[in-house]
Amino acid sequence: MKSIGLLSGIGRLPVEVAKAARAMGIDVYAVGLVDGVEEDLKNVATDFKSINVAQLGSIIDYLKGKEVTDVVMIGKVTKEILFSGQHELPDARMIALLSSLKDRSDDTMMLAFVAELAKEGITTFDQTMLLKMIMPKKGVLTKRQPTERENLDMEFGFKMAKALGGLDIGQTVVVKDKAVMALEAIEGTDACILRGGKLACGNAVVAKVAKPAQDNRFDMPAVGVKTIESMIEVKASGLVIEAGRTLIVDREKVLSLADENAITIVAM
Repeated sequence: MKSIGLLSGIGRLPVEVAKAARAMGIDVYAVGLVDGVEEDLKNVATDFKSINVAQLGSIIDYLKGKEVTDVVMIGKVTKEILFSGQHELPDARMIALLSSLKDRSDDTMMLAFVAELAKEGITTFDQTMLLKMIMPKKGVLTKRQPTERENLDMEFGFKMAKALGGLDIGQTVVVKDKAVMALEAIEGTDACILRGGKLACGNAVVAKVAKPAQDNRFDMPAVGVKTIESMIEVKASGLVIEAGRTLIVDREKVLSLADENAITIVAM
């Protein structure tokens, strides 16, 4: 693999992917799909261009112009922009794609996008291929061990998050005393944590896992500094993630911030 295309959303993960690829001698042709893509990506990538996610034809033209045949899609591009008007008017190819969908669930939309790329000879590969080093193994990751109550909530939250993922709705659940405080939907992880944490009035546990039928080409669960900051804001006490299937962005900063605020993190 001499070059890859990187379809980037918001967050640090696209930068980490680009760095890993360049370290392996792979050219990276990056496309910023939404406003707010990390500025560092422009400096790390071989070439960078902003093309709104609604301009599917232009995205494909750019990738083909760079002779890219393998792409990775990574970073936050939420469905919320479809309903908020925070995007350009779709081009003809995107309109055709959207009109062909049976529904607008995450997997339905992403699989359709992947299929459109495949029609042009562009293969979408596993998000984790270049990021396996930031996926934690089973165990307690922080200095503080979970209490017995937190352990019970983590086991309960893990099961609830798996059930939610099985419905292709979200990947995050907030629980307290084995009661569900909030389920993630279109609003995203951080908003879910804030909503559920406020309802819990402190000491909530956050669970984030991969879907039972997770497609590793897109939407792999990830946590980062913002996740912990949201937990701190609502005085949540614990985070459980899925071992070997969750990406931790800026791991050192995440664990340091968690330790400073007595938050326990477990990979289950």
